[in-house]
Amino acid sequence: MTTRKLALAALFISLSAIGGMIKIPLGIASIALDSTPALVAVLFFSAPLAGTIAALGHLISALFGGMPLGPFHLIIAVEMWAVVWLFAKLHQAGKTWLKWLAFIIGNGVVAAVPFYFLLSPAFFYVSVPALLIAASINAAVAALLMPYVLRFRGGSFHAP
Repeated sequence: MTTRKLALAALFISLSAIGGMIKIPLGIASIALDSTPALVAVLFFSAPLAGTIAALGHLISALFGGMPLGPFHLIIAVEMWAVVWLFAKLHQAGKTWLKWLAFIIGNGVVAAVPFYFLLSPAFFYVSVPALLIAASINAAVAALLMPYVLRFRGGSFHAP
């Protein structure tokens, strides 16, 4: 990894930290705009690195929210990595509408499934609507930002 790429990845992780401070008041303290920078990062990075930005962004957001789910946030970070990895793969394949749907369903429903068994069915049913709203907001903000980022990206930096 080049120094330039590492610096840009650190910038996106920092933007995720800032997004983690912008909380969405939906009942769970770690729901925030931390995913938006990771979604935009797919314009610059491979799927694994964009997923890593999402995972670190979630952990930082959870820290700002007081880690309400404790060590379960590690599971959520892995889920965030997987959801953004899939998003990046679909983006690279040119599946424009499918990538957004996969992110919203993956982050809003599929990622909550383990908590049906680990915590309770009630937690699952209460958290899914909030997660769907938060995923939709993160996706909408990223969708609005991506054309501007592409316009200002220039030709000097190209991701693999």
